[in-house]
Amino acid sequence: MPREGYQEKLRSLREDVLYMSEIVLERLRMGLDALERKDEDLAWDVIEGDHEVNEMYLELEGDCVDLLALQQPVAGDLRLIAASFKIITDLERIGDLATNLGDYSLDAQRDVFPEVDIQSIGTATIEMVEAAMDAYAAEDAASCFEIGDRDDGIDEMCERASETVARELIEREDVDSEAEIQRLMGDVHRLLLTIRDLERVGDHAVNIAARTLYMVESDDDLLY
Repeated sequence: MPREGYQEKLRSLREDVLYMSEIVLERLRMGLDALERKDEDLAWDVIEGDHEVNEMYLELEGDCVDLLALQQPVAGDLRLIAASFKIITDLERIGDLATNLGDYSLDAQRDVFPEVDIQSIGTATIEMVEAAMDAYAAEDAASCFEIGDRDDGIDEMCERASETVARELIEREDVDSEAEIQRLMGDVHRLLLTIRDLERVGDHAVNIAARTLYMVESDDDLLY
């Protein structure tokens, strides 16, 4: 592969990773919208669209392997390829979590705990992923540390939401039949899974920031 072609491949890799992030973030927004609107059609769009994310992941994985095998890159180029490979893995997993939201929304026909603001948590996690991908695009090391700090806020939001569910469940006095108990427990289970999955999206955003920081400055402070 001529050197000019190699550099073009590196540019294309970065652009394709950014494009994959746009698709994944759109899936995440759709999943949150499906939950809020109880929209089964939108939920199915998210679920059935997961194959597109998986196909993009496999294609980009192949591109990374080809660059490593054909060019044996060193220094900054090697870190770019390695970081991109790790980042697409995090993006694919965020896509899976978005699909989970679609699944949950198929059965979530009522708001049992309106005090739990899933949309605010979801918006905060989306903003974290966007910021992480912006840092990757701009090779902005300082922003990577800021994203790591923001994850603490996401964790606190999720912890408060889970505590609210537990408290409201304990204090509930309007459930007086076995069928209603089973229905309520199903609602609680889905809500707690939703909170957990959104927290994991934040964790993946931190992973993306960590790989970007290492790519830019060979700094492993955020890796864990």
